[in-house]
Amino acid sequence: MPLHIFEPRYRELVEELLAIPDEDAREFGIIAVRDGHDVEREGMDALFPVGTATILRQAERLDDGRYDIVTAGSRRFRLHGIDTSEPLIRGDVEFLDDPTDARDLFAALEVSRRFVAYRHALSGQVAAADDDLEVDPDDDEDLPDDPTVLSYLVTAAMVLPASERQDLLSAESTGARLALARSLLHRETGLISALSAVPAIDMSSPDPSPN
Repeated sequence: MPLHIFEPRYRELVEELLAIPDEDAREFGIIAVRDGHDVEREGMDALFPVGTATILRQAERLDDGRYDIVTAGSRRFRLHGIDTSEPLIRGDVEFLDDPTDARDLFAALEVSRRFVAYRHALSGQVAAADDDLEVDPDDDEDLPDDPTVLSYLVTAAMVLPASERQDLLSAESTGARLALARSLLHRETGLISALSAVPAIDMSSPDPSPN
């Protein structure tokens, strides 16, 4: 994920990370703020409980001190507490595993099939009936075989409200995430086909913050 860093506290974050010799240890957390909430006023109540750690992979410092950076997601965490005494918020976190099961391979095949149909619907192609999806086998060649990786790809790619994306991120296992993804893909593909319209997100939300 590319990010443009301009706020002083986030410039400080980048500088702290770049000072770490081990590039794989240049890790920081990203966690979503609930709509209409403010961390400085409400603390943890303003935040969703599960976030993603991400590693700084590239950083270009601009002449005025801003940065253009590229990050890569690494692992999930559950937030247990925050320290807002400094401009840069620090968190007490528990890193989360993604338990897997042999049945995840079969679930992943079904999610891949439905994800292809969802992409077709988004692009304006007519989706087939729910239980009779006819998908060209070549259409899913670019999808990962690993069920966990697929579950995160679908989470990132689907056009969903923040709360439902958070439900996917917070799933307790790969199988649970795939099951929820299958249900959401079924719903969204059906809605797009029935309404002949693609989804728009946060149309009623407040103006976005520049941060």
